[in-house]
Amino acid sequence: MAMNDSVNILNSAYLAVEYIDSFLPDNPLQQPFKNAWNYMLDNYTKFQIATWGSLIVHEVSYFLLCVPGFVFQFIPYMQKYKIQQDKPETWEKQWKCFKTLLFNHFFIQLPLICGTYYFTEYFNIPYEWEEMPRWYVLVAQCFGCAVIEDAWHYFLHRLLHHKRIYKYIHKVHHEFVSPFGMQAEYAHPLETLILGTGFFIGIVVFCNHVILLWAWVICRLMETIDVHSGYDVPLNPLHLVPFYAGARFHDFHHMNFIGNYASTFTWWDRIFGTDSQFIAYKEKEKKQQLITKK
Repeated sequence: MAMNDSVNILNSAYLAVEYIDSFLPDNPLQQPFKNAWNYMLDNYTKFQIATWGSLIVHEVSYFLLCVPGFVFQFIPYMQKYKIQQDKPETWEKQWKCFKTLLFNHFFIQLPLICGTYYFTEYFNIPYEWEEMPRWYVLVAQCFGCAVIEDAWHYFLHRLLHHKRIYKYIHKVHHEFVSPFGMQAEYAHPLETLILGTGFFIGIVVFCNHVILLWAWVICRLMETIDVHSGYDVPLNPLHLVPFYAGARFHDFHHMNFIGNYASTFTWWDRIFGTDSQFIAYKEKEKKQQLITKK
C-alpha cells in the first residue's frame, strides 16, 4: 500500500512538472545542442564518445570550475569571503596540487573512464538524441545520484579517518589545512578509488542515457570544488539546494580534521552528531559578532 502511494506521488509530481514545462518558452540553445549532439554521433564511434568524450567533459569542467576560486586570491574585495583568512594560497601548494591532479586524472581515473563504453554496452545505455531524458528528469536523476554518493561518502570518509588507517590514505587529502578549489580531487590513489566508487553507484541505479554520465560528472565536480573553494561567497546558487552543506561546512572539516564527513548534504552528520563541534563553532562565531557590533 505504501509503495503504491509513493508511486502515485512520484507520477503526480512528474505530471505536474511536465505540465509546467509545457508553458515554458523554447530553449534557444536546444537546437544548436541537438545539432552538435547528432554531429558527434555521426562522426565518432560510441567508444570514442564514451571514453574521450567523458575525459574531455571531466577535464574541461574540472579546471573551468576551479577558475573562479583561483581568481579570487588576486581580488582584494573577495578576501572578506575567505573562510581561513590567515592561511592564503601559495604558488608552491597550488603547483604541487596541480601535478598530483594530473597523475590522478590520467593514471587513476582515465583507466576507469575507459570502462565507460563497456558499461553502456552491457546495460544497453542509449546515445541517441531521441532517447535523451527531459531536463527535469535529468535534474531529478542527478539529485538521486548525489543522495546516494553522499551516503557512501559519509560512511567511507568517516572510516578513512580511523586512527589506524588515516595516516596511510586520507592524510594526503588533508595536507592542505585551508583548502582551495583545485584541491578537491587531491588525494591518495586508494582514496580516489574508495570514495570514487560512490560516484558510480547512482549511475548504475539511474542511468538511462549517456548524457546522465556527463551531467552527473559536472554536478559532482561543481559541488566538490565549491565546498573545497575556501570561500563562502553570498548568493551562491548551490545554497538553494535543500540541506546543502557548502564551503563553510567542509572547510571546518579541513581545519579540525574531524566531523562534517558528508560530501554534499548535512543530514548524515546531523543524525550521527558528527556536526556538533561545527554547530558549537558557529554559535561561538555569532556571539563574537554580536560583541563586535556592540
